[in-house]
Amino acid sequence: MDSVLLKPVTIGKYELPNSVFMSPMTRSRADNPENKATPLIARYYEQRSTAGLIITEGSQVSSQAVGYINTPGIYTAAQLEGWKLTTAAVHKNKGHIFCQLWHVGRMSHPDFHGGNLPVAPSAINPNDRSFTPEGFKDTVTPHALTIDEIHAITQDFRMAAENAISAGFDGVEIHAANGYLFHQFFTNCSNTRTDEYGGSAENKSRFFFETLLAVGRSIGFEKVGVRLNPSAHGFFGMTIDKDTIPTFEYIIERLNDYIKLAYVHLVEPMTPVNNVPFAVKEIANHFRPRYNGKIIINGGFRIITSLRVLEDGLADAVAFGKAFISNPDLVERIRNRVAWSKWDEKTFYTPGHKGYTDYPNFTG
Repeated sequence: MDSVLLKPVTIGKYELPNSVFMSPMTRSRADNPENKATPLIARYYEQRSTAGLIITEGSQVSSQAVGYINTPGIYTAAQLEGWKLTTAAVHKNKGHIFCQLWHVGRMSHPDFHGGNLPVAPSAINPNDRSFTPEGFKDTVTPHALTIDEIHAITQDFRMAAENAISAGFDGVEIHAANGYLFHQFFTNCSNTRTDEYGGSAENKSRFFFETLLAVGRSIGFEKVGVRLNPSAHGFFGMTIDKDTIPTFEYIIERLNDYIKLAYVHLVEPMTPVNNVPFAVKEIANHFRPRYNGKIIINGGFRIITSLRVLEDGLADAVAFGKAFISNPDLVERIRNRVAWSKWDEKTFYTPGHKGYTDYPNFTG
């Protein structure tokens, strides 16, 4: 019954052993002054290296990109050395791992930037909360990026991608979802620009495609994936209007031009959208006909729903999030039809090994 999940799948240049992928999840364990990955983080990913592909937690591409405490970066020499522990541990078990490249944009706070404002496409406060070293604080009105500043961030992503490869990662995923910087450019609720980076779908996605081109040319498109969340609504200031889905349709259809791209990683709605005008309720079903390459789908999947989405040809792999937190041996549990352990939400973002590396494997 579960054979389709356990069949090999080719993603980019890699033949992966199964379609059970590990979704990127912030875990806030880089609790050191350098914000570097630690031996504990290496142990966490090593335990989960039977996943067909691991996609790491978001890793900031610069100090400007930071928006949460204790999240790892990929822009300093110390951070590269930290990540080398993780990639070596995963590769020792013949696993594959991509680094998710991250800039939170307006979802940051001046506390992270010496009092300077976070940045965004437009000076619009998301009216949410930022998790700072002093606890949760209200977000502020961000600084609207100049064109030169946009170009500089593209180069930050290019350099971060090169750093990731130097640190031993098999590839990178550009985080363009969940209300963070690229996503902020895609939507009218956060982008009211009237220059070449606002207005039309082409303009709103220009920054993203410029960055994708820079990253792909630098490390090879077959080592690059992208993550998109078309029906994000109701969190981080994101709202859906009549232009939202057409903009994502434009983006995803245009991604067909990048024939060597490793994958497009799509997220099903994270909050209920049944009564949200213009929202798409079934992302894989809606976007599969629009994209010719490999699709990873994520969002609350279990065995039955995973099998259905793969068997129906709506995706090529399923990314599991919380299930991998509490089931480091998720692939083996699927193979042996063993029940999944329940996660402890209280330890998602707390320091130390509890709720992180202490979930047991089943004994079969």
